[in-house]
Amino acid sequence: MKAITILGSTGSIGTQTLEIVAQYPEQFRVVGLATGSNVAMLVEQIAQFRPAIVALRQKEKLAELRSAIASLDYQPLVLAGEEGIAEVASYGDAEIVVTGIVGCAGLLPTIAAITAGKDIALANKETLIAGGPVVLPLIEKHGIKLLPADSEHSAIFQCLQGVPTCGLRRIILTASGGAFRDLPVEKLASVTVQDALKHPNWSMGRKITVDSATLMNKGLEVIEAHYLFGLDYEHIDIVIHPQSIIHSLIEVQDTSVLAQLGWPDMRLPLLYALSWPERIYTDWEPLDLVKVANLTFKEPDHHKYRCMNLAYAAGKAGGSMPAVLNAANEQAVALFLEEKIKFLDIPRLIESVCDRHQRDNSLTPSLEDILSADQWAREEVLRSSQLLTSV
Repeated sequence: MKAITILGSTGSIGTQTLEIVAQYPEQFRVVGLATGSNVAMLVEQIAQFRPAIVALRQKEKLAELRSAIASLDYQPLVLAGEEGIAEVASYGDAEIVVTGIVGCAGLLPTIAAITAGKDIALANKETLIAGGPVVLPLIEKHGIKLLPADSEHSAIFQCLQGVPTCGLRRIILTASGGAFRDLPVEKLASVTVQDALKHPNWSMGRKITVDSATLMNKGLEVIEAHYLFGLDYEHIDIVIHPQSIIHSLIEVQDTSVLAQLGWPDMRLPLLYALSWPERIYTDWEPLDLVKVANLTFKEPDHHKYRCMNLAYAAGKAGGSMPAVLNAANEQAVALFLEEKIKFLDIPRLIESVCDRHQRDNSLTPSLEDILSADQWAREEVLRSSQLLTSV
């Protein structure tokens, strides 16, 4: 039985991970749960999975949580704040920590888990995108395993099983194209938040769904793939695959191409990250190629998906630039979701902030440099957005 901790337990990644635990109680047990502010759902999870420790990011809701669990027949250790999340990440005998916290907020707890010697099921892109220069040396120092738990990088990881060292030649990341894949680029100026949240294939959180619509999610995955698998950016490609059946592909040195296929279901990569190197039997619906019928591909429209190009440029710049890109995107998407800016303002703001960071880009950033760049980028987006709305 593998002991696991889940960061972001009430979000999409967290709830699907707990579905797996519930389905396979003989395989997994929960040590710790951490979330942002959803007290009601966390209380249900505590009652069902009986973790030893839990934490809420919002300290002001701590009393509400304590009151809500007072009648349970056991009491977990209850913490709050960023330090509480980090304590959960490093606590006890958990062998693997699922990092489902959205955004750069997941970076410090992941570092805490790594430092405590926990393996990481990585569902938080920003850990490597923003913190790669710091996180990779820590992984090597502490000898832990970093197992990708999102669909694209899990697909690559699965395809690499048995491929000899230096056998990888190219990575091909597949993208659904998001909510606007069939919308002419000239109509993007008038799209709404609700339009952007209508993902054709996947059920995800609001932020990642907007990232899918801008294709920033795929640009961020390019940077993550660079850190995970060691290829340069010229050998990491993106292709639009509307059916989301092929979750990504690799090309090996002899030009053979290997792919991982499956229905769009985040439980698959999560289960593989938790059970690796084993394969656990499931009763989930098997892939039926006859039912799928067609698999199609096309090159992404670089004019429509400007964020994709910004991500490649930030990745190639290296240093603290990916952290700035990521933070600027998080802040711009938040403003869009609050209906304070337009959809096309997202890449405009990101590009502007990245351009201003070029002269200050630290090529060998410390953790403090990364956190400082992250905070600066968010403030710059807010300042620039106010100029946009005042024009």
